[in-house]
Amino acid sequence: MLDRLKSFFGTLSEAAPRAEFGTDDPRVAAAALMFHVMEADGVRDQIEHTRMREMLSQAYAISGQELDEIVTAGDAAHNEAIDLFAFTSVLNRGLDAASKVEFIGLLWEMVYADGELHELEDNIVWRVAELIGVSQRERVEMRQKVRDRRGLGEGKWED
Repeated sequence: MLDRLKSFFGTLSEAAPRAEFGTDDPRVAAAALMFHVMEADGVRDQIEHTRMREMLSQAYAISGQELDEIVTAGDAAHNEAIDLFAFTSVLNRGLDAASKVEFIGLLWEMVYADGELHELEDNIVWRVAELIGVSQRERVEMRQKVRDRRGLGEGKWED
């Protein structure tokens, strides 16, 4: 009898679709915030989308279908969001202080993916940094590191 029940439940789980990634998944929260930055200037460039996928893949050691699903879930979460808090609260629970600073670096990579700094992109990074407890000094240092690494000059929007 127990074997038949196990077999029955086993076939149900095999037939069930793979569970979707929720907004409580730090990878989805990160992707959603990257979409917020990417679309802040009103333009979603392919270079930004490609850079986001590269950064998510490197940061979370994911690729293929899993990466596609996280990007899709992040985009959906971004489109449904009314504020940044839902995503930053997930990161606050899942990241230590150093990782939070590194995440701000990832957001700066998104800002500069198209080679330009837009005021609204800068504002989103500032707000995310505030919400996850990254200081102004650390945020500005990460911006400078990304700018230097990419060989970009000073942006118009400075602290």
